[in-house]
Amino acid sequence: MVDLLVERAAFGHGGNQEVIKPFAARGEVELLLVTPQMQSFEAGEKAEFGEFLLTEEDVPHWNDEFTFWQSTTVELEGKTVSFRRIVMPMYEDDEKMANWLESIGVDAVVCSGSRRNVSIWEDWMGPTASLLRASSNAGRPTLGICFGHQLLCHALGATIERADSLSSGIWDLDLTNNGSNDELLTSHVSDGSCVAGLFTHKDHVMTVPESCSLLCSTSHNGVTAVRVHADNGDALPAWGIQFHPEAARARIDRAYGWGHITEEEYSSFKGEHDGAEILSSFARIVSQYQA
Repeated sequence: MVDLLVERAAFGHGGNQEVIKPFAARGEVELLLVTPQMQSFEAGEKAEFGEFLLTEEDVPHWNDEFTFWQSTTVELEGKTVSFRRIVMPMYEDDEKMANWLESIGVDAVVCSGSRRNVSIWEDWMGPTASLLRASSNAGRPTLGICFGHQLLCHALGATIERADSLSSGIWDLDLTNNGSNDELLTSHVSDGSCVAGLFTHKDHVMTVPESCSLLCSTSHNGVTAVRVHADNGDALPAWGIQFHPEAARARIDRAYGWGHITEEEYSSFKGEHDGAEILSSFARIVSQYQA
């Protein structure tokens, strides 16, 4: 997992746990975390030799508001899940990145949301874009969430633009023909029920990459979810979604209590959304890929 919200415990480490819960419900799971936004490029050279645990010396840009930890365990769905931070290679070479992912035995890649913005480019985003592009094009289950969606789409050729104001709230997804039958978005509904997502973002994906199909839009956001396709047109198990499926009600309440979101944002998040079911679908897809 590309862990880009380490400084926000409720939506960072807490959000990561929500992503992992449906995996833990299916069996044993180990989560490897990378933090390219805080890691030095020099430290990335270690990753060329395989899997190396991240040290404090490797992350000179670490946000000290959140205490650095190298590894921890969390009880999820009756399982003890290991979370370990590892060094990520910091080159923009898709072939090398694909080889690295293969060498450390990664079954799936998830890129979280971020307080950073693709429209305000930073150097670490290049290697991270390469990682997402390499993973998705290799046919490995890949999921980009909010910032991860924007970075994946950018990596595949889309245009990203920044809005003047923040969009926060819960919107129904207007599904395309492809989206209405998509195994990630709609396999949990069988009667044509609405599917809703929770959003909070200013950057917007403005164009659909040539290698992707548009799955849905909303009244405020044109490119809300995409699926990546291979050169021969076959759909790959790789998606970008603008909304936050990991934003469970308990996480939202905790984030508000800790002062991580405003009163206005908190009010806009009232209501239900389909995030948990979509994450469960992604866990099922990964299980099928492993099989």
